[in-house]
Amino acid sequence: MDINFHSSVLFVKNIEDSKAFYCNILKQEIATDFGNNISLKTGLTLWQVPEWHDLNKGFYTKRNANKAMELYFETSNIEEVVKQIEQNNVSLQHELIEESWGQRTIRIFDPDNNLVEIGEKLEIFIKRLHTEGLSIEEINKKTGIPVKLISDYIL
Repeated sequence: MDINFHSSVLFVKNIEDSKAFYCNILKQEIATDFGNNISLKTGLTLWQVPEWHDLNKGFYTKRNANKAMELYFETSNIEEVVKQIEQNNVSLQHELIEESWGQRTIRIFDPDNNLVEIGEKLEIFIKRLHTEGLSIEEINKKTGIPVKLISDYIL
């Protein structure tokens, strides 16, 4: 048997709203576009399920109740992302914060109220912590990231 992971599918109510959010605001590129089903180059698929499809028979009320998940994106310029979010009046879970391990993150909601986190790339926040005066050992203690990896990023 040959089973390979292809992508995560996010069911959306309005494909055009979701396409605008993920492509225009989060700057994701489309790999394939079949109208009501769009695959992004990152491996995320957006699908507006047609009314006639079996998934519409109670799916959105019965099985889609678990919102204990988030989509996670990384960026090398979190300030630019925050500006884009503010300019587009995107609904926030929380504004830009620094997590206890030092990474700066912002959490927002997409048009279907799915939680989306955008955080600094590992290399970026390690360099920032070092620039702010933390030693390699202090960064290791704060983040749990191995000393060798920290050294590779800042040296």
